[in-house]
Amino acid sequence: MAEEKQTSDQRLQLEFNRWAQRGEGSKMENHHLDITEKTMRRMNLRPGERVLDLGCGSGWATRLLARMVSEGPKGFGQVVGVDISDEMIREARAGSKEFDNVMFVTGSATQIPWEENFFDKVLSVESFYYYPDQERALAELFRVMAPHGRLFILINLYKDNPYSLQWVPKLKVPVHVRSAAEYAEMLKQHAFENVEYAMIPDDTPTPENYRTTSFHSLDDLKAFKRVGALLLMASKPDIRNPAPGYTIY
Repeated sequence: MAEEKQTSDQRLQLEFNRWAQRGEGSKMENHHLDITEKTMRRMNLRPGERVLDLGCGSGWATRLLARMVSEGPKGFGQVVGVDISDEMIREARAGSKEFDNVMFVTGSATQIPWEENFFDKVLSVESFYYYPDQERALAELFRVMAPHGRLFILINLYKDNPYSLQWVPKLKVPVHVRSAAEYAEMLKQHAFENVEYAMIPDDTPTPENYRTTSFHSLDDLKAFKRVGALLLMASKPDIRNPAPGYTIY
């Protein structure tokens, strides 16, 4: 297929299939575990909840979530991982066979293959800035979230961490670069409530002999981690989205 004829989702799928083939899926856990665990502590996850992991990659964060919501007085918690890369989804399924409460689905953030008003919590780790149509993605998240559901978007690439901008030219797909305030305003425009954000530093030690290809220097990498990732948090109001008059999955 000619590059100019590919849709944005097809370009993303091809690129992240390449990542999967290079073994990048498992590396993401090492790179993002510290900031993701800090985010999960803010999520107030409870047994029995239904959680969406949007942009789940190889499923490492999905499995962490699954352990935290597994079984409780309100029933058996469920976690659904969605990713545009079918190769990542295959990897996630292969690595999650011992889990009874996870499901992985290939799908786009702009057409999430799930029903309305379902998820109590949503987590998206290090993928939101890749979504070509972020406005549509937020509308879809609003649709699939339950009333009073909570949204947590964690990203490393944003204007307020200038060190993160060093690796934008190295990426092979277009990305959005916005500030924390711009993202917060976007969430409010999509009717989300209790919108707030925080910077989440990465406290993982950086070995002095570590070689970085993403940053100009090791000092820049350390500074990037000190500033930290951006965590966007918001709630869906007490609103139920009507079911469509057609099947979406």
